[in-house]
Amino acid sequence: MSEPVRLGLFYTILRPEEKWLLAAASARGISLEPMHDEGMLFPIGGAPPPVDLVLNRSVSHIRGLYALRCLESGGVRTVNNAEVTERAGDKILGSLALSRAGIPTPRTIVALTEDAALRALDDIGYPAVLKPPIGSWGRLIARVRDREEAEQILEHKSALPSPTQSIFYVQEHVPKPERDLRILVVGDEPIAGMVRRSTHWRTNAARGATTEALPLSGELSELARRAARAMGGGVLAVDVMEGPKGYVVHEVNPTPEFKALQGTTTQVDIADRILSFALEAAQP
Repeated sequence: MSEPVRLGLFYTILRPEEKWLLAAASARGISLEPMHDEGMLFPIGGAPPPVDLVLNRSVSHIRGLYALRCLESGGVRTVNNAEVTERAGDKILGSLALSRAGIPTPRTIVALTEDAALRALDDIGYPAVLKPPIGSWGRLIARVRDREEAEQILEHKSALPSPTQSIFYVQEHVPKPERDLRILVVGDEPIAGMVRRSTHWRTNAARGATTEALPLSGELSELARRAARAMGGGVLAVDVMEGPKGYVVHEVNPTPEFKALQGTTTQVDIADRILSFALEAAQP
């Protein structure tokens, strides 16, 4: 008789999503060990934690990425794995992967200095969008209306302590409706989608956007599936805008929150689906 699968939950705070994952595991009689990211130690060359697979739910991209690298080095499987997390969690790496896969995205230029960023903005045209390469919840994203505003924003960004703030990810401003679309892909299957509506140009649910269910058409499902494959697969939220020429993928999130998405559907138990995927991934 085979040993039961042991899962770990690497987390920062127990949000509704993490509580649902723990409840889903408990309902199945599966061990899901909470692993608080603030207290974890990873001795180099030492024994790994006594789990078969770890679900990464840390809110810190950097903490999560280094933890995944340490865990995988010790032979522990992870969801998402470090390669996928690094690629999807860095907008530059993610955009490169989407471009290689031929997936439509907003026009984007990467610049490494303030002067180069100004040239990139002139090339893209105003209004344009400046994003940090790493970040979530729409933080530190700016819509830039003209060159004077660009100079002020770039000066402020360069003064921030994080070196990634001095790497400039310049993107065209897509004239979309007052909404965007999010599709959650688990494994190779788009399992749920939602529309996020807001009069603000940033339509993040974390910033107060209202949400509603999104019926997944064949075109949207296939686009989300291709975007998730471009990242390497796993549990991924694909964010899509409706541009003048059709759908464009503007981001793929490797550690998605799903409270708002779960609130739009009674057809799918998202936590249980993620748990099923983790159990399958944990198999030798």
